[in-house]
Amino acid sequence: MSPLSISQILTSSSQRLIHSYDTSRLDVEVLVAHALNLTRTQLYLYSDRLLTPEETLTINALITRRYEGEPVAYIVGIKEFWSLDLKVTSGTLIPRPETEHLVELALGIIPGDVHWQVADMGTGSGAIAIAIAKERPKSQVVAVDESMAALGVAKENADEFNINNIRFTQSHWFNSLAGEVFDLIISNPPYIGTEDTHLKQGDLVFEPSSALVSGKDGLDDIRQIALDAKKHLVDGGALLLEHGWDQAGAVQDILIEHLYANVQTHKDLSGNERITMGLFKRKVT
Repeated sequence: MSPLSISQILTSSSQRLIHSYDTSRLDVEVLVAHALNLTRTQLYLYSDRLLTPEETLTINALITRRYEGEPVAYIVGIKEFWSLDLKVTSGTLIPRPETEHLVELALGIIPGDVHWQVADMGTGSGAIAIAIAKERPKSQVVAVDESMAALGVAKENADEFNINNIRFTQSHWFNSLAGEVFDLIISNPPYIGTEDTHLKQGDLVFEPSSALVSGKDGLDDIRQIALDAKKHLVDGGALLLEHGWDQAGAVQDILIEHLYANVQTHKDLSGNERITMGLFKRKVT
């Protein structure tokens, strides 16, 4: 068989994936660029370059993994978030674009010239914590996760971008944070119900269930965070939670039940009610 050019393998691979993914061309470009250690722009600059048999085998293996459903981020080990190329593994959730809006809201709350204490609960790859720490270098961020493997990935990502104002803590939510208080607690916790059919579709099949599933209605962890965060927030401190597109009313009710004030939900860039915030006012006795 004659060797294929970069252009030819881009075309043939895209045709292989086109019936499975709306992003087939983009997926192929990312995978081929990764295999050849090129940028996506360079794929077109060198589109006539012929591939070696080894390169063709490598690319075909990557395309097969994608054809079988494995997320591109796990195949290449990288996902862009907040203009940072973050390492991800099968033990961490893949950062979503909508979570960048959670970071934006947090940055709108955190002053740029004040030393705030911020906790990122369930940090995973560290995406939220690293983005906040990068943009607010005077603040101290505590990145919490129960998984040591996830914390290892998060620390690698922080080291890669020379982020020094983060402390990584292994803990089931607040269990290891006795006595610590924060100006802001932020979390993108598990919020999918155990019987949700989406768990058997797309990328979710490959992602860690511990980072996705939270009881029958998906709200068990949010209930726990809302309850325990009250012991760890300064007077007037904010709790900021990402949740499912159809859970805003239920999350608002949880926060109101626990006496959070000024409870409000924000829409993501797709117009879905995705993030709910409340302020905790300590009673003066």
